[in-house]
Amino acid sequence: MNNTYLGKDVKRYDGLDHIAGATKYVDDITVPHTLMVKVLRSPVAKGELIRINTTAAEQLPGVAAVITHVDVPHPLDDDPILAKSIRYKGQPIAAVAAIDEQTAVKAVKLIETSIEEQTAVFDPIEAMRADSPKVRPEGNVFRFEKRDCRRIVFGDVKKGFKEADVILEENYLHPPIEHAPMEPNTCLVVPEANGRLNVYTMSQGAHVTLQALFRILQAEPNSPICEKWAPRHRNRGITHLNDINCASGFCGGAFGGKAELHAEPIAAILALITGQPVKWRWTREEDLLYSVYRGSWHIRIKDGIMKDGRIVAREIRSIREAGAYAGQNPYATEKHSFLAAGPYFIPNVLIEGYCVFTNKPKAGGMRGFGITPSTFATEVQMDRIAHTLGIDPWRLRFINAYRDGEMTPTRRIVDSVYLIETLQALARKAGITLSEDLMEMRSILPRETEGMKQ
Repeated sequence: MNNTYLGKDVKRYDGLDHIAGATKYVDDITVPHTLMVKVLRSPVAKGELIRINTTAAEQLPGVAAVITHVDVPHPLDDDPILAKSIRYKGQPIAAVAAIDEQTAVKAVKLIETSIEEQTAVFDPIEAMRADSPKVRPEGNVFRFEKRDCRRIVFGDVKKGFKEADVILEENYLHPPIEHAPMEPNTCLVVPEANGRLNVYTMSQGAHVTLQALFRILQAEPNSPICEKWAPRHRNRGITHLNDINCASGFCGGAFGGKAELHAEPIAAILALITGQPVKWRWTREEDLLYSVYRGSWHIRIKDGIMKDGRIVAREIRSIREAGAYAGQNPYATEKHSFLAAGPYFIPNVLIEGYCVFTNKPKAGGMRGFGITPSTFATEVQMDRIAHTLGIDPWRLRFINAYRDGEMTPTRRIVDSVYLIETLQALARKAGITLSEDLMEMRSILPRETEGMKQ
């Protein structure tokens, strides 16, 4: 084994550039004749765009192009890019490319709209009711195959509750959190003479961004949408994945918030239409209000516990607030549900994870994709169990920790489990003196809880 780096401080390869202010981010890339983008955002949380008139904006000197929903070649199934049916306040409904930001701002103010406002719903619990206003025509709860939830069943939870000495049920709220990275969303798209697009993005996943952009922009030569593209692009179309080059530069903070599309599609469409470089730099206000964030989680845990501390049944009902669009929320809900019971062997488990839509901006991933909120809830629950039974919280975790060869609620046999050894190491680091029987426990030995010292 190479021990060159183990246990030693390692200098960041890009550390000196960061300290010296020499690191180049997307917004530091400058290209001559770059047009700047501003968007018209919806003033209502839910409604239908009845009429939009962009004539005055298009005629303003310095404006190169104005686009609406009709100019998006292929809206994603779950995200229209520019909306006609509005699902959250601040949703983009038109975009302007102009010689500078000031001109673009003036042009946006000249766009005339008529919106039929509709009743919105902002609370996920309310959104789940049958008589709640519909966020989406198909309903407010995401369908996982044939169910409204991702359901995990292991053992017989009803039987486990009957056998339990104590039942403890608690509710937990993990509120929404904004990533608030130092670098706001920014994208620069530079078209080449042959129709190829160079997309400079701060995306965490350039390949995912590339695939999504291709789905949105692909258009066959001579198709109606190509007629709006600049002469050097006309009859060319985006027909192959290699027509788009995604260059992901340094990312000024993300934490999961830059794993989805933000500025890229609108900037790319405007670059195709104008034939010029286009940059969309979000303001700090836009970034805080309309970029993805960690959606809230409403978690209810019901546990059946024996007097010796063994958890024999656990029922969890989790509700993920997705905002107006699915995005990565179903994935986060599934991952949450698969691991929600925690790192403990519980013979009877029922988990139901719901992904619920509200009239808010789309939620997204953040630091763990659904696992952090479930860990928060289950570990607080463990402390409450310990308090209820009068058992030391450390001991409770040792009693229930996974051993090698045990099965998870998703029916996976775990091996190389070292939770007990990790707890022992943490106790030493924290200056906690554990009893002899806890210090002698091992993850590879059979489970023994009867007769343990209290």
